[in-house]
Amino acid sequence: MSINATLFVQAIVFLILVLFTMKFVWPPVAKALDERALKIADGLAAADRAKSELSAANQRVEQELAQTRSETATRLADADRRAQAIIEEAKVRASEEAAKIVAAARTEAEQQSVKAREALREQVAVLAVKGAEQILRKEVDAGVHADLLGRLKTEL
Repeated sequence: MSINATLFVQAIVFLILVLFTMKFVWPPVAKALDERALKIADGLAAADRAKSELSAANQRVEQELAQTRSETATRLADADRRAQAIIEEAKVRASEEAAKIVAAARTEAEQQSVKAREALREQVAVLAVKGAEQILRKEVDAGVHADLLGRLKTEL
């Protein structure tokens, strides 16, 4: 065999190998590469979707937190206003009760003062009668001189 024939046979074998590779080997390899590229693209798309969903979820969480904070602040302000109203109401009630107690104490003190004056008048009248009795050296009858003793009480 000459070198040309060997070269020619090698070229034909090479072409058969290329055709065999293109027909039977290359399509599964290309299919596997395409599937791999598709899986990678799907994975990247899913990652982008997850990233956007995470961003949207974070925004919703922030909005809900802001809303909750404002509601909490409103409730705290309402509670503070209610507490102040209750305190003011208690102060008013305490003031009214104190005024009632003071008025009752004044009334009682006035009554005791009147009683003490009456008792003092009685004692002064008795002392005046005793003093007059001693001056006159005779007994003054309270029943007989009741009118005189009543005028003496009113004068005192």
